[in-house]
Amino acid sequence: MTELVATYIARPDGGQDLAAVLAACADIMKPDRIEQLAADEAADVFFRTDDHLGTVRARLLTIASQHRTDVVVQPVAGRRKKLLLADMDSTMIGQECIDELADFAGVKRGVATITERAMHGEIEFEEALRERAALFAGLDAAVITRVIAERITVSPGARDLVWTMRASGATTILVSGGFTAFAEPVGEMIGFDEVRANTLLVADGRVTARSLNRSSAAPPSWPRSRMRSSAANSAPAKPWRLATAPTMWR
Repeated sequence: MTELVATYIARPDGGQDLAAVLAACADIMKPDRIEQLAADEAADVFFRTDDHLGTVRARLLTIASQHRTDVVVQPVAGRRKKLLLADMDSTMIGQECIDELADFAGVKRGVATITERAMHGEIEFEEALRERAALFAGLDAAVITRVIAERITVSPGARDLVWTMRASGATTILVSGGFTAFAEPVGEMIGFDEVRANTLLVADGRVTARSLNRSSAAPPSWPRSRMRSSAANSAPAKPWRLATAPTMWR
């Protein structure tokens, strides 16, 4: 028999949904044990089965959907992850930073055109990066701080995910095809260990027409950034209990 764990996740106000799905699981799966990860929000259900993992997942997803919850099913063996790589734009945050900066700078249409060309494969990433950077040439670099303060919002659950992974000993890295001027403050807000992004070059307080593409210019092993120390005081007030290894959410 294979030992599996099904992690059920409810909405923050979905305590009744979580209780209902756990009761259904207890009747159907005969679990070895159920452990709460976050009160009324998430719980692990440990069980053993001879069924194929795909079959079990399909069955439990059906149960979860009936109770307005999500579920992640995986083998207990190898469950603990040591690395989290997370995209920034429209993932860890709710916005696309370059689009928000372009709106402030009055070049949103130009940036959108470049993005569309890149998405269609008409230009390579490096060229698209250079063209975007050129549109911001001469912009007061302080505008970036305004964009972060006024436009950027952290996605629900992002901090919990990062701090749960870090508490289990994992390294957490925020990656972006955009610029460090956004990625580093965002990484600090959320609590990432490290950040990987491109550098938008600034001279005399204004953005230049140049950027440094770190994906091609950086050495194979970059020094660890300052995220770990500067974010140490921003852990969530209610981190998830780690009686067991945390799940890597989809």
